[in-house]
Amino acid sequence: MNAPELTEDENLGLYQRATETGAEWWRVSVADRPENYRLEHGVDDGNGAGSVDIDLVVDAENLRAKLKKWRREGFAIDTPDAPDQAGMAERVAFMPELQRVGALASAARRHRQVERAGETVRIGHVDVPCGVDNPLVPRVNPAYLFSERFNDIVEDIVENRRVMLIGHTGAGKTSLIEQVAARSQHGVVRSNMNGQTTVGDFVGFWTVKGGETIWVDGVLPTAMREGLWLIVDEIDFAEPSILAALTAVLEPHGRLVLKEKGNEIVAPHPAFRLFATANAVGAMSQFRHLYQGANLMNEAFLDRWRVYMLDYLTPAEEADVLVRTLAPHMTRALATTLAAIAADCRAAFAREDLSSAFSTRRLLDWAELMLRTSDPERAAGPAIYAKVSPEDAALIRGIVRHHIAPAA
Repeated sequence: MNAPELTEDENLGLYQRATETGAEWWRVSVADRPENYRLEHGVDDGNGAGSVDIDLVVDAENLRAKLKKWRREGFAIDTPDAPDQAGMAERVAFMPELQRVGALASAARRHRQVERAGETVRIGHVDVPCGVDNPLVPRVNPAYLFSERFNDIVEDIVENRRVMLIGHTGAGKTSLIEQVAARSQHGVVRSNMNGQTTVGDFVGFWTVKGGETIWVDGVLPTAMREGLWLIVDEIDFAEPSILAALTAVLEPHGRLVLKEKGNEIVAPHPAFRLFATANAVGAMSQFRHLYQGANLMNEAFLDRWRVYMLDYLTPAEEADVLVRTLAPHMTRALATTLAAIAADCRAAFAREDLSSAFSTRRLLDWAELMLRTSDPERAAGPAIYAKVSPEDAALIRGIVRHHIAPAA
């Protein structure tokens, strides 16, 4: 079969790809001789189009071979009909330029961290300033696994961004914040939006004590004054009045006005940090039916947060956590099987075959009891089955037996 003829309109033009040093390009044009093509090569170093370092003439068959090679190497054509070849070059060179300025920005952040007074602790690839030890500092979990994907969140904490973590129940949203705080010696307070939390609990209220009317700070002004880390759990269940109070302090240096206390202004302590967790917000909105009572949140409110979606640990990561937590008795083979069971249970939850999630905490509890009893089914009773409906227990039992053969 003869090779298809080349069509000048389709193959003449500029072929480009991004490299670490700039945009590499080949230009195809018609040569002086019939059925021959001129090929020019160059590299744009960011200061212009770059000089031509290869200039040759090839026939149609050689051009076909070149076109195939360029496609494999990631070159994209910008034909002469394209509105702006210079614009194409800018788009191709975007990533190398971003990498260059991103490296400069990272170096500047590290320099600012070095200049900060006080002790720091390394978490992931981020140096986190240490706080002052107090009874509200969470306990360090030495087996906690800081995944690579958590680095951006930790850096946002250092930069005093308002961070919202979204994901299914038991995905480790709250524990991530607590373990960063535990290692950097910052006190943490939590406020669970369970439908019973009032704006008075959150902001403060007047009460009578010993015949005297006194003001009692809620959890928000307390955290702001004392430099604590405040986690607003399940913020998608919060009352509108609580969200309104929060909006005032969502800016990094936002202040709280206590209208009930004569418009007293509460300025945030430099160590104060504000976090929120949610199950059915933004990218998780598709699961709102699984979390009855969750409220819609508008984009204006969400835009005041850095919102990160946290999924469950991968089976490999969860196996690592099991081995590290229950060493030396938990072997890699046992941990891998248990992590696979947890992954299957979560997949069933996502399909709505299960009505309850399967947290890493639940898996660890089951594994610890299993090591004590040497019986997966007996250990699953108090660790799993008694916590869920009979229908869920039956399905989970089937998943367990799929992975673990009953004892002889």
